[in-house]
Amino acid sequence: MKNISTDSLRTLITVVEVGGFAKAGELLGLSQPAVSLQIKRLEEMLGRKLFKKQGQRQILNQYGDLLLPLARQMLQQNDAILQQFTAENITGKVRLGIPSEFAARILPSIIGDFVALYPDVSLEVKSRLSKHLLSVSRQDQFDLVLALNEELNSAKFPIFMQDQLVWVGDLSKAKNDIVTLVTAPEGCIYRRRATEALDQAGIHYRIVYSNADLTGLTAAIKEGLGITVLAKSTVPNDLPYQLKTKRLPALGHIGISLIKRIEQPEHAVDKLAEFIALRLN
Repeated sequence: MKNISTDSLRTLITVVEVGGFAKAGELLGLSQPAVSLQIKRLEEMLGRKLFKKQGQRQILNQYGDLLLPLARQMLQQNDAILQQFTAENITGKVRLGIPSEFAARILPSIIGDFVALYPDVSLEVKSRLSKHLLSVSRQDQFDLVLALNEELNSAKFPIFMQDQLVWVGDLSKAKNDIVTLVTAPEGCIYRRRATEALDQAGIHYRIVYSNADLTGLTAAIKEGLGITVLAKSTVPNDLPYQLKTKRLPALGHIGISLIKRIEQPEHAVDKLAEFIALRLN
């Protein structure tokens, strides 16, 4: 009787969540060839290819789509067993603030795994623009904040990782005289970086749609309303992206800060901060 490797299943899920083999390797501490090898061994064991090529990206095929929920269930059981016998008995409540794109794209699985390991911790997660999350007047609303930060050398809000900013959507539309943008409302870092880059390049643009929620922006992009800017790790799997084109300039990097309220002594907060940092970095 063969046994499926939970490491291979976790690698599969990570590749899907972050949208690529290289990024998955960074998160898991593996080289890209090692990630590819784990996926290949999983495919050989199951006798099925799990991915197909879509443009420059590898996405799940019908067999991969079938396996994914089963893989999640198996890992949840694995983690539940470990939690039952080895995890610390941590209790408490954590109020976590995150930008909407992280809430939609990356954190669901991380939060799910954390809750499975520490079921006695109550999590309250709210999405806000990073500008609001870093505002001094709002910091007492959260115990832990994950936020975009343009000050890469910030002493007040240290950067724990960086990400590349990319243009997202049907970039052939950017060949038109006026580039149409779909963005979050005024105050969004992505919006400002997009408009500043276009202004500096002398490219005319107009914002045709604004929505603070990534789901709304994704729907608008799929409807062909325009393009947007996101951190590379948060781009939905079914949307194309590029660092730059012949017309669209490069956007540079963005910092990501993980900030704990200084007077917050809760062990649960420390544990969640450690959990997020290890999974994202």
